Amino acid sequence: MSSTVSPAGTPASSPSPATTDPQAEQARESGPRSEHRYDIDLIRLLCSVGVILCHTGSAFVNAVGRKPSGGSGTYWAGLVADSAGRFAVPLFFAIAGWVVLVGAPPKDGARLRRRIVRIVLPLAMWTAVYLGWGRLRGTNDDPVGDLALDSLFASVRPAYHLWYLYAYIPVIMLLAFTAMVRSGKRPWGLGVALLALAAAPSLFGDLSAVTGWDVPRFGWGFGPYQLIYAVLGALLFALPAGAFGKRRLLWALPSAAALVAVIAYQHEVHYAIPYASVLVALFSVGVLLTLHRLRVPEGLRPLLTRLADASFGAYMVHVLILGALTQLLVSVDLTLPAAAAMVLAVTAATTVLSFGAALLWGRLGMSRMLG
Repeated sequence: MSSTVSPAGTPASSPSPATTDPQAEQARESGPRSEHRYDIDLIRLLCSVGVILCHTGSAFVNAVGRKPSGGSGTYWAGLVADSAGRFAVPLFFAIAGWVVLVGAPPKDGARLRRRIVRIVLPLAMWTAVYLGWGRLRGTNDDPVGDLALDSLFASVRPAYHLWYLYAYIPVIMLLAFTAMVRSGKRPWGLGVALLALAAAPSLFGDLSAVTGWDVPRFGWGFGPYQLIYAVLGALLFALPAGAFGKRRLLWALPSAAALVAVIAYQHEVHYAIPYASVLVALFSVGVLLTLHRLRVPEGLRPLLTRLADASFGAYMVHVLILGALTQLLVSVDLTLPAAAAMVLAVTAATTVLSFGAALLWGRLGMSRMLG
């Protein structure tokens, strides 16, 4: 989740060394001469809030059985919030693609491995936290040991939002492999790892069929849409200022129209809308183009960078906080104005508490473990 690019030759502002945001750290490894992309910091922060908004809306929609008949006000407030946050995941993949292909192409396999460790370590820690939380609440379907073993293969994801990291890591591995080959390197180890990822799902299935063992499903991997978002996002982010015209707010109009279409689709056709949907893609591109190369006032840049760097930790913890808040506050018989106000209040509270927690453990030197 980075925002530094190297062609311009302007010194980048230096974020706090306590941060362990994986994309930010890789960007800083690209070298001392770089242009800090504050517009990408802004998009990264908005994506984090968008994920929280989407998950809050989803909790409201699920509370009424995904039908207006279960509680019209709660349903519609939740559906609009869920739809409004659907741009976040595609743009997270877009930022990841920009980092690896443009902003800070990996120089060697060792640096890529260090970055992957920075992601895997918090993933392991939060897997333990969510498994422990599930055991405490009595919501785990199986013994914790079995669930922990299955989570190594991504056949069990102790919290639903962790799916993103099981896809994110293979995406950046493939993009980094491409970048290194293009630069003349021969990353044989990375190539073998990618081959193992590609072969593992069928291998696990064959092993189960031949031996009769209860072999976990192998869930590490990515869908084509995730890779496409990453590559096209790299292309769009890399374009120079003014490439989409000077009246950037005009891009907000098709983005708003796409949002309305997403809401209609989720209500009339299918909930939840796939991230591969063309409507989600149009919505996400509209948000990207609206904010592309947006100039952030200098006085806001340090705070923006600090919050953007805390977004990884906030992403990891927010489901725990959100679950506690929605369990207490979501009601099926709210009027639409009351439900809308409650969605905004829960989203705001979850955002403040999640980022506050991430900033706090960053100050305590725990970011390497917790994100």
